[in-house]
Amino acid sequence: MNEADPKGEPALTQADYEALANLRYELRRFMAFSTSAAQGAGLPSQQHQALLAIKGSPGGQAMTAGLLAERLLIAPHSATELVGRLVDAGLVTRMTDPEDRRRLTLALAPKAEAVLNSLSRIHLKEIRDMAPLLIDVLRALCG
Repeated sequence: MNEADPKGEPALTQADYEALANLRYELRRFMAFSTSAAQGAGLPSQQHQALLAIKGSPGGQAMTAGLLAERLLIAPHSATELVGRLVDAGLVTRMTDPEDRRRLTLALAPKAEAVLNSLSRIHLKEIRDMAPLLIDVLRALCG
């Protein structure tokens, strides 16, 4: 049995550290793949992430710059600047929300739909290829 740490929790084992390191490695490997794929499609990684967040808004909820900031874990002013770049690139449109005319919602332009569809297909393939390894890593962490 492992000794407890000062808070009374079981001490971490070498296997715990290896599993955590493996998880971080696989996540970083996927993120490197994602960044490369986005750049290959002519998009900075953050713009790809924004397009995916807009398209995949939970429950069909209207996307706003504030919600985008939350979903991308960035500051609201950074999300506003990102949206401006997406609008300038012809990838996103801003519309007045019919239910709250003070609020602007975001939608993908047809150009973005095509790029996002292509990127999402290759991302899903990569995830499906990685799934067995990720499942093994998660099993090692969750015991």
